[in-house]
Amino acid sequence: MYKVDFTDFVGGSLLTLVGAAVAIVSATYYPMGTLQRMGPGMFPAGLGVVLAVFGIILALQSLRRPGERPDIRVWSPLFVLGGIAAFALVVSPFGLIPAIVAITVVTSLAELRVRPLSLALLCLGLCLLAPFVFRICLGLQIPMFRWPF
Repeated sequence: MYKVDFTDFVGGSLLTLVGAAVAIVSATYYPMGTLQRMGPGMFPAGLGVVLAVFGIILALQSLRRPGERPDIRVWSPLFVLGGIAAFALVVSPFGLIPAIVAITVVTSLAELRVRPLSLALLCLGLCLLAPFVFRICLGLQIPMFRWPF
């Protein structure tokens, strides 16, 4: 056990860096405007400041509590990126439903233990929810199934 919770410290530091970078870039390259007539840089700058403040709070709180040894897994982010790539490769030739199944199955491999029943229920739920969200709510004409054979 460590005296500092390194996981939250690193997470808070990254939030602070990203928030500060977003605030600086949006304040530098976009006009801020006034509070009565907000410019395009006002909202991202405000969001960046809020993110940086939350990162500072998280990092400072992590200095006061003990933490466990961080569990670093190299393969998990690769499976998540692979799931995004699988979705991109499958959606055009096969449609949205097979692409949702592909991204769900590939990204589930990022966990140490894959539960087949919960994976099947997640795939089923997402495949039932996709036509409602994309066709009915958003009105997009994404084909649900497309068979190139």
